Amino acid sequence: MQIRILAVGDVCGQPGLDHLEKHLKTYQKELDVAFTVVNGENANVVGITPRQADLIFRAGADVITLGNHTWTRTELQPYLDERTRILRPANYAPQCPGRGIAVYSRDFGDVCVLNLMGRFTLDANTDNPFAIADGYMAEIREKIILVDFHAEGTSEKRAMGFLLDGKASAVWGTHTHVQTSDAQVLPNGTGYITDLGMTGSVHSVLGIDPEQSIGKFMGDPPRRYEAGKGRSKLEGCLFTIDTETGRCLAAEGVRLT
Repeated sequence: MQIRILAVGDVCGQPGLDHLEKHLKTYQKELDVAFTVVNGENANVVGITPRQADLIFRAGADVITLGNHTWTRTELQPYLDERTRILRPANYAPQCPGRGIAVYSRDFGDVCVLNLMGRFTLDANTDNPFAIADGYMAEIREKIILVDFHAEGTSEKRAMGFLLDGKASAVWGTHTHVQTSDAQVLPNGTGYITDLGMTGSVHSVLGIDPEQSIGKFMGDPPRRYEAGKGRSKLEGCLFTIDTETGRCLAAEGVRLT
């Protein structure tokens, strides 16, 4: 049996939330999607609130993954303990709220989702994601394994893809908000893309109002980020998975407006 899994790039502010609420279920039906993972760590532009997480679930997400802004909204911490369908990076310290890996049962089989965060330039107090990923792969027994690697460096992301090639069904990068053109199936059957892109304002700088971003580079005083305006988009990747083997048969970047 073959299924399609949709990985959705970082949701940025209210434009991204509105786009998911209005369109995700339509996309899922049109693309014949069986399982959807959404990176939601920028739903509040920086961080995510429980209310925003609930909205993303209602919009159609099966799982929400996070990243370096996980702890920005302190009210999220008890929510992470209470909800099993939202993941924070597994390489945060074990005493942190929530979990970084979980298994979800569906009619077509069990799906294991792992959330990791890179260390290059992110200045986060995290364990080595490569060692963590390698250790988990030795223990996971599910056929379908999905990995969101929230990282800055393209080399770090591609290295993770090759580390997990033949072990995970799909590995995708998030965080940099610009979709890469390298959606592919790696030699041993793992679907891969360096970055999914973002879900939010089309005419923005990584989801942020362009004038504000220009001002920042010109030297303006810091101020709270404001989401871009105007029409929005969803970017991500569609993976076709063989449920019997867990291997990826096809990977296609998507941009839906």
